[in-house]
Amino acid sequence: MPAPTPEPEQGTDPEASSSLGRVVLDVAAVNRALTRIAHEVLERNRGAQDVVLLGIPTRGVPLAHRVAARIAEVEDVVVPVGALDVTMYRDDLRMRPARALLPTDIPPGGIDGRTVVLVDDVLYSGRTIRAALDAMNDVGRPAAVQLAVLVDRGHRELPIRADFVGKNLPTSTHEKVAVRLSELDDEAEGVTIR
Repeated sequence: MPAPTPEPEQGTDPEASSSLGRVVLDVAAVNRALTRIAHEVLERNRGAQDVVLLGIPTRGVPLAHRVAARIAEVEDVVVPVGALDVTMYRDDLRMRPARALLPTDIPPGGIDGRTVVLVDDVLYSGRTIRAALDAMNDVGRPAAVQLAVLVDRGHRELPIRADFVGKNLPTSTHEKVAVRLSELDDEAEGVTIR
């Protein structure tokens, strides 16, 4: 009888399986993706002047803070970070169970005349981003809006495209993509699909 094949060590194979599904981004891959996004934001905007990052709760907020930290490492500039709750702007409120409102936190100085980079974990149908654009109308008028997502899984229902993508992940509509972050989750950090 042949010896069993040893399991790969955690963090060595980004396509490994876990009890949560197939791992498509491990901790190191998430970190590399966020570093790349930070550099792309700087390149697109010729630096960080007048850039504001707004994370979409829940996982977009810690992702926005991580991108801001990487920008600070590169440019030695503090980029304002806030949170933009889109719950009351969603078009599926009547089809989903009630959800608690999360805080909207606009950084001092607001967003008027600034470049706002919306940050979210997964881009799917585009409806969350449409809701975010509507919510932003109530807090200010930015000069430009850009979108950064950790994962773009396709299947758009609205004409929305991310400017900065950590990983394009072709999926079936039946598959579930889960993002786990150390700030919010007890499970191992990363992105899984099942």
